[in-house]
Amino acid sequence: MEVILMESVENLGEMGDTVSVARGYARNYLVPKGLAVLATDGHRKLVAEHMKLSAKREDLRKAAAEELAAKLGELSCTITVQADEEDKLFGSVTARDIAENLDSEHTSFEHRQIVLEEAIKQLGVYSVPVRLHTGVEVTAKVWVVKA
Repeated sequence: MEVILMESVENLGEMGDTVSVARGYARNYLVPKGLAVLATDGHRKLVAEHMKLSAKREDLRKAAAEELAAKLGELSCTITVQADEEDKLFGSVTARDIAENLDSEHTSFEHRQIVLEEAIKQLGVYSVPVRLHTGVEVTAKVWVVKA
């Protein structure tokens, strides 16, 4: 069965792609969840219009993120933690901890925006990227100090 994807679906395709899927998958999952519509001429026009509007919204979001990045400049926060004599932390500093401490006067951050490869387990100063939008990142300086 031919369907047109209304959203990107992992292991299937991107928004606007016409794909062939099993009837049951389309009828029971893709169409009811609004992820796809049947591939007809009317739906093709509908999807083309939907893609134009979606692209405009994404451009506006990216522009807003770039403007926010310019306003924020250099972010920094200080996190006080318990540590032993060798500066090893009792526990670790995670993206959630950083997001809670990074709130600024312009915005608040979600832990998903903090790009932290692994939890911080030592005292020190770390440069942590904060993803505001796809392709728009600012760097935050995180000071992890002993309580």
